[in-house]
Amino acid sequence: EVRLVESGGGLVQAGGSLRLSCAASGFTFDEYAIAWFRQAPGKEREGISRITVDDGKTVYAHSVEGRFTISSDNAGNTVYLQMNSLKPEDTAVYYCAATYYAGWGPGLSIYQYDYWGQGTQVTVSS
Repeated sequence: EVRLVESGGGLVQAGGSLRLSCAASGFTFDEYAIAWFRQAPGKEREGISRITVDDGKTVYAHSVEGRFTISSDNAGNTVYLQMNSLKPEDTAVYYCAATYYAGWGPGLSIYQYDYWGQGTQVTVSS
C-alpha cells in the first residue's frame, strides 16, 4: 500500500522558515517523482516543486523559486521542502504527491500524480 505522510507544518511569522517532510512507503522510492502542492482556502491546488528521486532533478513554480528548496533522503524514503522567507500568501495546506515515471520527469499538474498525502497546514502571520 502506497503511503505518503506529511509533517512539519505550523504557525510562523512572515520572514521565518519551516521544513516540511514527506515520508513515503509502499513503493520503490527511486522509481518515482515526488512533488509538493498547496491549496489555500477558496483556491485551486497549486504545484510548487517536484523532484525526481533517482537523479535529484528539481522543478519549482515561480511563486516559490529562490525561497523553497526540495530535497530527498533516499535512504530514509523521505522528501523535504525547506521553506524560507515565508510570506502570508504562502499560507495553505501543503500536500506531497507521488507518481511513477520513466524518461522525462512530470511537471506540476495535479493530474500527473497518482498518490497523495493527507496534507499539513502552514500558516504565515504578518
